[in-house]
Amino acid sequence: MEYGLIGEKLGHSYSKIIHEKLADYKYDLTPLTKEEFPLFMEKREFKAINVTIPYKEKVLPYLDEMDNNAKQIGAVNTIVNTNGKLIGHNTDFSGFLYVIQNNGVEIKNKKVLVLGNGGASKAVVAVLKFLKAKEIILAGRTLRENTITFAECYEKHFDGQVVVNATPVGMYPNVNESPIDLSKFTNCKAVLDLIYNPLKTKLLLQAEALGMKAVNGLEMLVAQAKYAVEYFLGNEIEDVRIKEVTNEIYDFGVGKHR
Repeated sequence: MEYGLIGEKLGHSYSKIIHEKLADYKYDLTPLTKEEFPLFMEKREFKAINVTIPYKEKVLPYLDEMDNNAKQIGAVNTIVNTNGKLIGHNTDFSGFLYVIQNNGVEIKNKKVLVLGNGGASKAVVAVLKFLKAKEIILAGRTLRENTITFAECYEKHFDGQVVVNATPVGMYPNVNESPIDLSKFTNCKAVLDLIYNPLKTKLLLQAEALGMKAVNGLEMLVAQAKYAVEYFLGNEIEDVRIKEVTNEIYDFGVGKHR
């Protein structure tokens, strides 16, 4: 493999479609079990790869360098092999920042609930801090430092103004699942779900029904891919391509319930 994506389960991924629209190379989806992952990283037989769940943090020990952005976030989703040296980047930050700004979601001085505490949520939190959120509440099933339970969200943080889902809950094929019940959060104005298959998760459908702004993860996926391609090839791509490719995928009907 020269260019591609690694992760544990990739059946839902549109990264191949997106990368091959943005760049002139073959992009391979390479699912790896937890046993296969270390061997793949040790071999280093690729030019550049993207990394998704659950390996965004697990790749760190295999890297020779990380840019400052990736260091601060503590997770990597883009790795470039430069003469045998693995250099890590995080384009989730740029992708999420683009989506917030492009959709007019107000973050400054807002209380934001982030659902999930894995590698993806780290980039989300970094962006929210950059945009000067008033308060960031991190909720997860696995309790870590500075993480609360979902039950505590209902009890103590029902005044959240923006909700970001950085968990896989609601992703195809489990489309009838939702990480939280938004009806409890009457102050919430916007919900951003990093999931892009389906395009409208149960969470986003509820957000729309409650009159909240609902933003899915497809545009972020395309945006972070655009920034990753720039690292892969060393060429700048105009931001207008993000909208163009996103619209092309919508036109194909990708992401609808199957």
